[in-house]
Amino acid sequence: MRIITRGKNIEVTDALKTHVEKRIGKIAKYFDEDTEALVTLSVVKGTHVVDATLLLKGGMLIRGEVESPDMYASVDMVTEKLERQIRKYKTRINRKARQIGINGDLGRSDEDEPKIVKTKRFAIKPMLPDEAVLQMNLLEHDFFMFINAETNKANVVYRRRDGNFGLIEPQD
Repeated sequence: MRIITRGKNIEVTDALKTHVEKRIGKIAKYFDEDTEALVTLSVVKGTHVVDATLLLKGGMLIRGEVESPDMYASVDMVTEKLERQIRKYKTRINRKARQIGINGDLGRSDEDEPKIVKTKRFAIKPMLPDEAVLQMNLLEHDFFMFINAETNKANVVYRRRDGNFGLIEPQD
């Protein structure tokens, strides 16, 4: 597993980088060598935030974000969070494989798995990201899908926990 550690509003010391590599490295046993882990360490208003994203084969992402008063504790907690998500994901994959092997029916699912309960269709109008944020606020939603007028591609704007907004764009 390749681990990329970067800091935002904090200098990543060798000791901190070693701690990240040691802790995140523990979950490497679940993946092939070509898996990449992006770990961002930041300090926001005195709170230590660790955001870790695992990039898996096939474009799958596993992400965890943790805040605490101590950076080392945040690294430990985000590792535990990622490990829980990985075990849950692997269990679901194995369960689906057993269902296919036993009865050939992938459509059946356990009651504890989330289901899509509503489908919504709407016309997507080309607009700039700032307009999309305005539209999202008018609708009082936490996210809004639109066609970016600059790139002519589907984008999503969303409200972040810190009160700011994020933009999701497809990768070329």
